[in-house]
Amino acid sequence: MDLELTTTMVGQRLVVALAGIADLSTAPLLHDQLRRTCTSHPGETIMLDLDGLIAIDDAALGLLLGAAARARETGGDIELVCTNERVRSRLASTRLDRCITVRDAIV
Repeated sequence: MDLELTTTMVGQRLVVALAGIADLSTAPLLHDQLRRTCTSHPGETIMLDLDGLIAIDDAALGLLLGAAARARETGGDIELVCTNERVRSRLASTRLDRCITVRDAIV
């Protein structure tokens, strides 16, 4: 299964929804989308909706961390939305949830 990325506005928030598998094979697509989104929305908090993910590997987690750093350089941020227990557990076990805010809903 591939990775699908959908960008929408929810209220005043830009949301990028990820669906499928985020891994080394889909890393170039994810990297490009995150780079373009952070560059075109400086100073904004961008929500990444991870509920559609089946799996996420270390390469994709690294890209999320890098995107958060890129957003913070311009006064923005990246926040994750995740209620998927498998993905949420992965974020906790890697301690990524200590570096990037993880929410249950888009705020």
